[in-house]
Amino acid sequence: MTNTSIADVQARLQWSLFALRIGVFIVMLMWTLDKFVNPGHSARIFEHFYGISGSTDTVAYALGALQLILVLAFAAGIQKRITYGLIFVMHGLSTLSSYNQYIDGFNNLLFFTAWPMWAACFALYLLRDQDVKFTK
Repeated sequence: MTNTSIADVQARLQWSLFALRIGVFIVMLMWTLDKFVNPGHSARIFEHFYGISGSTDTVAYALGALQLILVLAFAAGIQKRITYGLIFVMHGLSTLSSYNQYIDGFNNLLFFTAWPMWAACFALYLLRDQDVKFTK
């Protein structure tokens, strides 16, 4: 048995949660930037996965701006109950809305990467009070 102090465990936990937060942030940032770089892609995503048609570039830019505020606040650890919760819910909706891709799993393997990320979002939400490394 090792002689690990509580301080060591706390430090490891803080670094682990920070790594999860940054990993989730990178994915969410790319999804956000996609709304600005390729707004037509966002329209196709909304229509195909959520059944929302008629989205315009303006809608993509507005959603992208709101999402950018959220993901930056999430990365900074601001208002964790709200930002971590919204990230968890957003990613959960995205994960669950892709249910058709899971039926034909071997032709859609990359969709399964959403599940461990959703689990990371859940862990971050549950452990938000311990996630203090480089937070506001």
